[in-house]
Amino acid sequence: MMLGNRAVSVKLAEALAAGQFTVTAEVTPPRGGDVTRTLEGASTLKGLVHAVNVTDGSRAVMRMSSLAVCRILLDNGIEPVLQMTCRDRNRIALQADLLGAHALGIANVLCLTGDPVRAGDQPDSRPVNELESVRLLRLVSSLNAGQDPVQGELPDGATNLFCGAAADPHSGNWSALANRVRKKWEAGARFMQTQMVMHPDSLKRFVEEITGPLGLPVLAGVFLLKSARNAMFINRVVPGAAIPQSLIDRLASATDPAAEGIAIAAEQVSNYASLCQGVHLMAVKAEERIPEVLRLAGLPPVGSGSISR
Repeated sequence: MMLGNRAVSVKLAEALAAGQFTVTAEVTPPRGGDVTRTLEGASTLKGLVHAVNVTDGSRAVMRMSSLAVCRILLDNGIEPVLQMTCRDRNRIALQADLLGAHALGIANVLCLTGDPVRAGDQPDSRPVNELESVRLLRLVSSLNAGQDPVQGELPDGATNLFCGAAADPHSGNWSALANRVRKKWEAGARFMQTQMVMHPDSLKRFVEEITGPLGLPVLAGVFLLKSARNAMFINRVVPGAAIPQSLIDRLASATDPAAEGIAIAAEQVSNYASLCQGVHLMAVKAEERIPEVLRLAGLPPVGSGSISR
């Protein structure tokens, strides 16, 4: 895709449209002004994934702007996915950042409501939450259609952003989950990244009953566990996390918990390949381990072919 006289990377959209098994991964912006660590983590994924998500104030903790890090990834030949949450910005700020993302050549946006402020390390901060994920998706769709948020058409041209959304296949309220996913699809979501998936049966049902009838591709969340202690911490602090005791016990009994975590993640990638269109890998502060996960799962480099589904 061209933006003015610049080529814009759209590997993610093209892979999903072609029905290829699609892989994304996630990096966390720095807590400070030096982006070296984040860029090094993202660089290990180059050529192995279709796009790299940049989180936006995940767990309501201060980090560098996702928009800035996305542009840095682009400058280094890595296609980013801009995560955008509604917690910290009013609609004017969200509109401005979406227009800016388009101008900077950032094609992919994952629209999220955002973790509550009380979950973070500055719980006395004031949340905004003027919009939530469905209304944010509608906003992106309107900008893509060239509609001015006040009236008429955008005088300086429409955007061309490829939108995704998030969902949790382990949700205890199935009808509410189905209704929410449909609303996101109707609002403009064109792919769905899930929270970490620990039970294949839940993923299978999610795809067959909810996303499949909508033609909405799913990237199943795979979280790289580092140790039994790490797994228990995630269960305690991450909303919706439910890592099975069997996996915690497996990590606890392993002579090399880090290697065992890699093996577990690779098994999940392999198992999910027949259930959905791709995976989304999350390895907080351990992005350098993702290539080994993909190797053990038998995934080829991006562009060299596709695994059977």
